Amino acid sequence: MIRPFNPFSLSLEQARELLGAEEVNFKELQFTGIAYKDSDVQLGDLFLAFPGAKFHGAQFLDSAIANGAVAVLTDAAGAKSSAELPTLVVNNVREAGAQLASHFYRDPIREMQSIGITGTNGKTTVTTLLYQLLSGIGRETGLIGTVETRIGSDAIKSERTTPEAADLQTLAATMRERHMRHLVMEVSSHSLELQRLVGSFFSIVGFTNLTQDHLDFHKDMESYFKAKSKLFTHEYAQSCFINIDDAYGRRLFEEVSIEKHSVSRDNTKATWYFSEITPTVGGAEFTIRGRDGILIESRTPLHGGFNLDNLLLAVAIAYECGVDPLEMAMLIPQLNGAPGRLEAISLQQNFKALVDYAHSPDAVTNVLKAVREFTSGRVIAVLGCGGDRDASKRSLMGNALSEGSDVAVFTSDNPRSENPVEILEQMVGSQILAQPSTVIVDRAEAITYAVGLAIEGDTVIVLGKGHETGQEISGVITPFDDRLQLARAIEAKR
Repeated sequence: MIRPFNPFSLSLEQARELLGAEEVNFKELQFTGIAYKDSDVQLGDLFLAFPGAKFHGAQFLDSAIANGAVAVLTDAAGAKSSAELPTLVVNNVREAGAQLASHFYRDPIREMQSIGITGTNGKTTVTTLLYQLLSGIGRETGLIGTVETRIGSDAIKSERTTPEAADLQTLAATMRERHMRHLVMEVSSHSLELQRLVGSFFSIVGFTNLTQDHLDFHKDMESYFKAKSKLFTHEYAQSCFINIDDAYGRRLFEEVSIEKHSVSRDNTKATWYFSEITPTVGGAEFTIRGRDGILIESRTPLHGGFNLDNLLLAVAIAYECGVDPLEMAMLIPQLNGAPGRLEAISLQQNFKALVDYAHSPDAVTNVLKAVREFTSGRVIAVLGCGGDRDASKRSLMGNALSEGSDVAVFTSDNPRSENPVEILEQMVGSQILAQPSTVIVDRAEAITYAVGLAIEGDTVIVLGKGHETGQEISGVITPFDDRLQLARAIEAKR
């Protein structure tokens, strides 16, 4: 994990007072960093030992000590394993660890103009567009999201959508040190529920939509909505922008008490909306109307109504950040979507080939609808569902695949510990597939099959993994990139 160049330190006594923690083997000392992974611990660090679903972080304490940990923050169960190491004991290690990390690094998220985007779909695209808009006018900007973390022009591959608190605050402190004026980041429902953002505060937060996903974690849509809603409170944000075309967005807009602005594709009562949209072969031309009588006429290479929604949210927030509308009108045609989001693979073949991250029923429906708009022939779509995740969405995704494509190829995604055949049976459900639609368990073979069917005018789209570069089967992750597999299949067809 990258860390600030200039050192930070805090006394264990100051940490104890901040958190109201109990002491075990206590002695006065200064710690100079915070880490929750034993492998990330550096000399002088305080180690966060979380209780987990499978393991307790205290099980890795010996490794953390070997790497230089001088103290540990944990709960009563973890304290039993803390040996002679100075230990702070709290009831909720995640909340306390997040609060401590923010305090340790002197509230870096609060000190930048920080923007947090949440929602089921669109987070990565909105944050990517915002990053490009802000960077495009010369403002130093940091980005934290599903695909990557960017500190100015430096890029780091991301491990999760929203980092654990210690990593998040470390990254934000590094951005502040490198004079980033803005931080744009994705905020996942998991991070809100697991209290990774405790101690953080955003100038602006945005909501894209809420559709079925992650119910393995949240159990039901109401709990999922409540988790997202936490971001739109005085604890975390000063103002917000909400897509009111989404049913949950309308509800959220009515419930929030912070400063709020609405965005809509065509609702003229919204603060920001499109007054005109003209689809083109290369994307769309449009006119946006916004607050203060703003009018922006431009064009975008992005396809699909959902991408126009993403663009509108980014434009509205960029204006709030002080970006001139005329500058935005000139920048928008140059903006690219996020990696793995309707990403084209072009080897001069006579059919279109795309990769997309869509992995929820609504996302599959919207992406295939967008693809249909620019496809003169057949839409040939490849899709799988991940194992050890929300099983209730599998049949819905399978139905969306069949309904939105001319040829549906069901295949594996990341089966993880589950039997991929059983996952596919749940996806297909009661559907009767007519050739050439089919089920092919091996993902590489499925992609090759889809490409083999394609003729001039068709579009082959591989859904579900997007930017990901590995496939997890029975606990083993092997290299697998849909973009490379698609390119290889196209090459082999020649």
